[in-house]
Amino acid sequence: MFFEFSKIAAFLVSPVHLLVALGFALTFWPQSGKRTGSLRAIQLLLGILLSLLVFPVGNELLVPLETRFPAPTKLPDQVDGIIVLGGAVDEVVSAGQGHLSFNEDAERVLAPFSLLQRYPRARLVFTGGSGALRPGPFKEGDKVRLLWRDANVDRGQVLYEEASRNTDENALFTRDLVHPQPGEKWLLVTSAAHMPRSVGLFRKAGFDVIAYPVAFKSTGKNRQWYVPRTAGTALGNIESAVHEYVGLWVYYQTGRTDELFPAPNPS
Repeated sequence: MFFEFSKIAAFLVSPVHLLVALGFALTFWPQSGKRTGSLRAIQLLLGILLSLLVFPVGNELLVPLETRFPAPTKLPDQVDGIIVLGGAVDEVVSAGQGHLSFNEDAERVLAPFSLLQRYPRARLVFTGGSGALRPGPFKEGDKVRLLWRDANVDRGQVLYEEASRNTDENALFTRDLVHPQPGEKWLLVTSAAHMPRSVGLFRKAGFDVIAYPVAFKSTGKNRQWYVPRTAGTALGNIESAVHEYVGLWVYYQTGRTDELFPAPNPS
């Protein structure tokens, strides 16, 4: 039930969905004498929505998430494995078009191209089934497997964990698949904003990992003025950030992580 609840809740707490739903509800204000108040409330909501499009609100929200685990300035001389979290493939478009279609997190599945050049003996693991409430005709791993084999990244040695539906299951199922040993070094590849929650879940599963964030969406600095290039970018960044903050809180409150906002371990 947690999986189904989390997907429905994520849709309902979306800032854009809340603003539009509230504005729509105000158009049905039942008392005619209150129409002026209703109109002003709708104007306020539209003003808030416009500010979200014009001001870099998404950047301000994403920076704390994306800088929590910065890209490592120095990687280990050797690693035992590389874990790539799913979430980079647009399942609906890929199913409709019949070929692989990425979303804005495509860098997750592209990272092994260079990492395996540096660590040719590292074990590579892809973890992720379908995160949809109603899964489509294929799983994300099916398409990633084809891509990696065509690119000679997978020569028959890659492990695919395709039963997980969320990050909590990514951590648990990957641990059970590879059985990490004390002292081993594993890189965790996922989007920068998603890294704090991911590391917290892997730690809870008893799987110590080294953060390797990719797919950055912010400038990395707060209070930088710029107008987002498109409405989709502006609202998408806000939605991504809110999704992570809510996820961090929910996973902590339900005992799935031990830290509200995980941070790097002291070296």
